[in-house]
Amino acid sequence: MTRPVVHIIAAARPNFMKVAPLWHALVADGSFEPRLVHTGQHYDANMSDAFFRDLRLPEPAHHLGVGSGSHAEQTARVMLSYEPVAVAEQPAWTIVVGDVNSTAAVAMVCAKLGIRIVHLEAGLRSFDRSMPEEINRLVTDVLADLLWTPSPDGDENLRNEGIPAARVERVGNIMLDSYELLRGQIESDGTV
Repeated sequence: MTRPVVHIIAAARPNFMKVAPLWHALVADGSFEPRLVHTGQHYDANMSDAFFRDLRLPEPAHHLGVGSGSHAEQTARVMLSYEPVAVAEQPAWTIVVGDVNSTAAVAMVCAKLGIRIVHLEAGLRSFDRSMPEEINRLVTDVLADLLWTPSPDGDENLRNEGIPAARVERVGNIMLDSYELLRGQIESDGTV
């Protein structure tokens, strides 16, 4: 039997750290076929390749090579680059992380293709719409089918915005899972 494909989107350094424990958990579970999609929003080797190596992540199944540009350019390039991948692979779920341009861009592609979306770190708010990240958070949370929040304030923000409770699940701070994933290595390196 074929396992359902799950795309895990990584775009920027903090995203790599957040997707690592999720990747390892999905692999260990064995129910899904997780595939990393690197949008290339951070494209310098010091900004991505080292993180993949240190976090024991495989080479991405897809590297979109988006690069930098204005918010509109970057968002548009992610959408144009991810759409054919999503159409070809038809993932059962696509997991987006945080609040970067790639997060909102991939969420928009998936919503239009009818692909279910999970937003990891949902519900976080600055309440400052002059921040591009705040716009990305709002757009992604409205479109996501499942909202994984890190904290009670995330739950409350979504509730206040009218998001049904059935779509919200508090999973905690994924960065703590990243730390636990690397704790042994950190302690053996004597860097603690």
